[in-house]
Amino acid sequence: MVVQKSESIVSTAKARFLRIPPRKARYVADLIRGRTVREALDLLMLTPRPSAVPAIRKLLLSAVSNVDRKAHSDTDNLVVSDICVDGGPILKRIQPRAMGRAFRIRKRTCHITIGLEKQ
Repeated sequence: MVVQKSESIVSTAKARFLRIPPRKARYVADLIRGRTVREALDLLMLTPRPSAVPAIRKLLLSAVSNVDRKAHSDTDNLVVSDICVDGGPILKRIQPRAMGRAFRIRKRTCHITIGLEKQ
């Protein structure tokens, strides 16, 4: 999935190669898409997804701090316009199983991109 660069996007932040499965991160991303930054942070505090919430919260705060303060002095009316969770490379590990067989374990990673715009 490609994030479209829109003229109204004020700030972006990216986190790459996170050791979170994309499916778990997409659940949290869908919760905060289209909400204001304050609502999104409050929602992340109450969401019971301990694997994805800290990373997305940290990335959201990074996107807020990336806002150009001279052009946009007020950060209270920022909206999470684009949040995209893409799959990253898969780490492949092997676990021994019965009768000499091998069981492949796939440890998934993801790339997350957040875009903020004015309300």
